[in-house]
This record gives sequence, structure tokens and C-alpha cells, in this order.
Amino acid sequence: MPTPGTTASQATPRALKGPARRQFVLDSARLLCGVGLLGLGLAAYTKQAKARPPLAIRPPGAGAEGDFLGACIRCGMCVRDCPYSILDLARPESPVATGTPYFTARSGPCEMCEDIPCIKACPTGALDHALTDINQSRMGLAVLSDQETCLNFLGMRCDVCYRVCPVIDKAITLDLRPNTRTGRHTMFIPTVHSEHCTGCGKCENACVTDEASIRVLPAKLAKGALGEHYRLGWEEKTKAGGHSLVEDQGLVDLPDRLPEGVKLEGHFDPGSSPPLPSLPPGLGGEPTAQGDSALRKPGTEQGKRLSSKDAR
Repeated sequence: MPTPGTTASQATPRALKGPARRQFVLDSARLLCGVGLLGLGLAAYTKQAKARPPLAIRPPGAGAEGDFLGACIRCGMCVRDCPYSILDLARPESPVATGTPYFTARSGPCEMCEDIPCIKACPTGALDHALTDINQSRMGLAVLSDQETCLNFLGMRCDVCYRVCPVIDKAITLDLRPNTRTGRHTMFIPTVHSEHCTGCGKCENACVTDEASIRVLPAKLAKGALGEHYRLGWEEKTKAGGHSLVEDQGLVDLPDRLPEGVKLEGHFDPGSSPPLPSLPPGLGGEPTAQGDSALRKPGTEQGKRLSSKDAR
């Protein structure tokens, strides 16, 4: 009720009542829910985009996963220019950083285009433009993940992965091994050589088992690391031109650590059979007279065998 001297429009507004108040509360609740859902969505997207996908096989020319994710702008140009439609853009529900290109070897391997159109389409260099030979690409590394289901390990002749390899006899070779189960057959074991494997996925795609026995994984997962402190002597010797890495004058002559009374005379070359140690009598060398007579006692098994041998 307006006071005397004031109009209705100048009166102090009162609290909302009835339908207007209920509508205000409903609109406020909707706004808060919308803001909360938007925040959750952004948080999930950010976390998923920063995650390192454990099994993502990237296009040719992609570098280390962290560098690739930092350079890729999720434009999809490489996916668009792939002539075989092998590449896909990861969706939010994918286990790969959203919007980044990848391919699944089992359903569609890289076809190893000589002109590498996906690299040419990349505007940022996330796919290395310096790569001009597709056989030098390192998209991943093939791993024979299950020997128990591989037909070659079961003794059957398959070698499909070997024959479809675009770098045949380099990336995958066949290692001949005897079949110990039959004792008369040879097994042709596929062996992957990491220095030549392109990670194209043709072997995984062509594997005849229901679940591929050979798979392509990111090289970081598929390969171990020896450690910088290890030095392989034969490689270091090759680098040194075949010469010894240490001077003979600097070698320390250490005593032979053999059982007491055992002597090892002379030296032998690596790869040849070492000379047999000379053992003292009674320890496997020439038997003593006392030991020989003891062995020939008629009541012993050794004496019986020696007696029958002498009789023959």
C-alpha cells in the first residue's frame, strides 16, 4: 500500500511471492547446474588432453609423444589428406588425446605412401617435414606379443607377417629353430629388428589368429633401454678399428682361481675350446696304484665292469 503523497510506482518493492518466486528459484538452479556441468566438462577435457595415450600409433613423422602433443593443433589436415582414410581424429571418449590423429593397425595399417601426403598437409611441423623416405618412419614397433598362439611357434608354417612386411628380410626375418616337440621338423620363427621396423602395422593387420599374436606398440613401451653406462666391448672394438681398447702393458696379471692342486697351463683364444686342467691323482687324473687296485676289487661294480672289459 503506497503511503500518502507517493504513487504506486514509487513504493518499495516487496519480496516476490507465488509463481514469480518459484520461477526465479528454478532459473537460478538451472544456471548453477549449467555452470557446474561446464566446469566438469572442461576439467575432464583438460585432463584427457594432457594424458599420454599408452597405445596411440601416430602418423609417419610424429616425434616423441610429448613433443607431438605440444605441436599438434588438432586441425585434422593429415586425416583429410590420407588417401586410404586410415587416420582418425580422437574423440572425447577415445583413449587418445582428443582431436589428435592416430590409426589402429589391426583394422587399418599405414599403407606407406611414397609421397607421404599426411606429412605434407601438416601446417605446424608436428609431423616432421624432413622425413622423405617412408621406410625411415618410426610410427611404432612390432612385438611378437604371444608366442603361445603364434602358429610358427606351434610348429606350423605361417610367416604371413614376414611376407606382408614392406621392409621384408630387414624389419622381420625368419629364424630357423628345431622343433623339439617332433624332433624332426624346423620352425620358422618371425624375429623383429627394431632398427628397421617402421611400425606400419601391416603385420598385425594380416595376422591370421583371432587376436593378433604380433602387435604394433609405441616404441617407448615396446623397447627397453640398456643404460648409458653400459659399453659393449665388441662394438667399442669395432669403433676403434678392431684394436684392443686397453694396452697390454697396463694389464694386471692376476692369479688363477682354481681348486688347490689344480693347474691350468697355457692360454687359449676366445671361441676355441679351452685346455683341460691337469688334475692331481685321485681327483679325476691318472689313478694311483692304490686307487687302481681298489677300483678293481672283484666285489665292486667298477671291478665287475673292468673285469668284463679285460676279458673282452
